Amino acid sequence: MSEYQPRILVADDEQIQRGILKEILESRNYRVEIAGGLPEALETFREARDSGDPFDLVFTDLKMPGATEGLELLREVKELSAATEVVLMTAYAEVQSAVQAMKYGAFEYLPKPFDRDRFLRIVESAAEKLSLVHENRRLRALVSQGVGARKMVGRSQCMEELFDMIERVARTAATCLIRGESGTGKELVARAVHHGGDRADQPFLAINCAAIPETLIESELFGHDKGVFTGAHTAKSGRFEEVGHGTLFLDEIGSMKYDLQAKLLRVIQEREFSRVGSSKLMRFNGRIVAATAQDLEGLIALNQFREDLYFRLNVVTLEIPPLRERPEDIPLLVEHFLRKGGDRLGRNFKGVTPAVIEAFEEYHWPGFVRELENCLERMMVLGDGEILEEGLLPPAVRRFGESNSEATSSGGTHVGITAGPASGIALPLDGVILEDLEAELIRQALRRSHGKLEPAAQLLGITYKTLQYRIKKYGLNDKESSPERGQAV
Repeated sequence: MSEYQPRILVADDEQIQRGILKEILESRNYRVEIAGGLPEALETFREARDSGDPFDLVFTDLKMPGATEGLELLREVKELSAATEVVLMTAYAEVQSAVQAMKYGAFEYLPKPFDRDRFLRIVESAAEKLSLVHENRRLRALVSQGVGARKMVGRSQCMEELFDMIERVARTAATCLIRGESGTGKELVARAVHHGGDRADQPFLAINCAAIPETLIESELFGHDKGVFTGAHTAKSGRFEEVGHGTLFLDEIGSMKYDLQAKLLRVIQEREFSRVGSSKLMRFNGRIVAATAQDLEGLIALNQFREDLYFRLNVVTLEIPPLRERPEDIPLLVEHFLRKGGDRLGRNFKGVTPAVIEAFEEYHWPGFVRELENCLERMMVLGDGEILEEGLLPPAVRRFGESNSEATSSGGTHVGITAGPASGIALPLDGVILEDLEAELIRQALRRSHGKLEPAAQLLGITYKTLQYRIKKYGLNDKESSPERGQAV
């Protein structure tokens, strides 16, 4: 017998027959429920699905008592759950019925009378198929589980703090919001949260709210009933339904249209939803993790994002620092990507020259970690040796490094503070403490903006959230930044 024990529904209008089948199945330790006809069977099937413990296998009589009730149950079950296997039983072993049954996706067609052994062989065959599906899901989860917090590369203090926060959040069922600029790895963090908790063997489904047209995203999330709009030839389940007890990752949540935000808020508050075109409520048993690169506070001020939804999503915030704020992680990332690229290309790369590391640490990385990986991949493809040299650097990285270096008359060099709005400021001969300089520039920007964070962030060429992070990092207070009354820093 297969190790995987499917949950089974038996639908037959003959009480004695369904009782016998139930007894046979329970003698083999299967979980079994019975129904006396199409309406009862459908109600039982839907309730099991909505509870998060669906039926894997359905045995149904073809005529109970209507001539096609079994075929109708087959069609309905397949629309509600394509993964569920259905076996039709009938004393009327007509070829036409068998062809129809297979056309609608029946697993097997079992003519009556049949003996116990044949019945159990079909059950075991279906269980074997379901076992393979179940095992594939489990293995995919285990593979994905490697994408945990410690799979992410970084040893800087800000990354260690992020890792610690991920591990703490993963052990809870709390809704969380991941914030970070595009390309910083928000989905990777979401997967780490999922696989670090007790939902690791459940589905992880991701949907990009900015990538799906407004006319389709509601159906993608909630599903729809048959015929509710043009082209809806069959009923369709949505992500809230398909995720089960797993994690639903809503990327770019700030792009969700305003009226749909109210429906999402209801799912979070009431833990229930309904398909488009249906009034039947379904239970949501999953976890929601959202992410954004946008300034949600600014969108709230513009009435483009609901404040009540923001507070529901923002139970726990995970901030991902951009690569430019953690240059100490660059050597570790380089090592990681060289190993990864070497495996893919069938080559053994031992490292990069110090000049390459220096160029990487000076570069501002507008494309974040993704850009660093692409940069190294280009160098690996073009390079001939085991050590990647400065000449292989992409032009943009090389030009940026050259613009930050200025030869002196004595043949030495100094690094000028020339990037961005501070262009033209030369490094003093006795040097500076970079963090003190950054903190002072933030103070000046805050004084010039009268303590308002948004214009101060624009003056510094950083995001609102990055400025908040820096203010906290340097311990700036009201007296130092002199904000206007009522302006929170």
